[in-house]
Amino acid sequence: MTDIFIHVYLDEDVDVLVATLLRSRGFETTTAHQAGQLGKTDAEQLEYAVSQRATILTHNRTDFENLAREYFEQDRLHCGIIIAVRNPYQEVVRRLLTILNRTTADEMENQILYI
Repeated sequence: MTDIFIHVYLDEDVDVLVATLLRSRGFETTTAHQAGQLGKTDAEQLEYAVSQRATILTHNRTDFENLAREYFEQDRLHCGIIIAVRNPYQEVVRRLLTILNRTTADEMENQILYI
């Protein structure tokens, strides 16, 4: 099944205002708080995102690069990882919208992008 729009899952380090702004532009977005995932490990966060067919948005570059490598080595699929530099939430949204408006959910599969 082809998924057109990316569902974004924000790990707990990403400002929840990012989710609010994305929703106001029509994108499906879930925060770790909404999903009851606060305090979970990065591996658990990624597993949850996969279970929801969501691309995870994080600031945690090192751990998620390692997780992406593990998934690749184990031939496991994820729905994409977007690593954002710590910027004001408006700038994160601006950069993220560039991806969301040009990339389908299927195209994000197993990708790791930096914004």
